[in-house]
Amino acid sequence: MARILVVDDEEHIRRFYSEELADEGHKVWTTATGHELLKTIDSLQPEVVVLDIRLVDYDGLDLLQEVRNKHHDLPVILCTAYDTYKDDQKSIAADYYVVKSFDLSELKMAIQKAIEASGSGQPTILDSPP
Repeated sequence: MARILVVDDEEHIRRFYSEELADEGHKVWTTATGHELLKTIDSLQPEVVVLDIRLVDYDGLDLLQEVRNKHHDLPVILCTAYDTYKDDQKSIAADYYVVKSFDLSELKMAIQKAIEASGSGQPTILDSPP
C-alpha cells in the first residue's frame, strides 16, 4: 500500500494511528515534532503525511506551508482535534482536513483518496471541503 508519515506530539495518537494504518497494509513512520518531519521527509519519502496542527515545537499550519514550498505534490492531511482551523487561510494548502476521532474511517478515506489522486495526477475532492 502506501508509505505514510504521521506527525503528532501525542504518543498514544501516534501509536494508535500507526497500528490501525499498518493493519490496512500501509508502511507507517511516526514523528513527534515538526523539526523531525523536516529532517526526515526527504529520506523517508512518504506518499502521504498526516499532520497535527498543534505541535509542541511547531505551528502545524506554518509547517504545512514549509512542506508545500519544498514538496508541493506531497499529499498532506491535516488531522486535528479542532474543527475551528478549517476556516484558517493557511489550512487550504492541505489536501484534506480531518477532525480526530477514535473512528478512523474518515482519516482512512482521506488517505485512500490522497493515494489515488497522487497516483492519477488528478485532484480528488471530498464531499466536505477542507
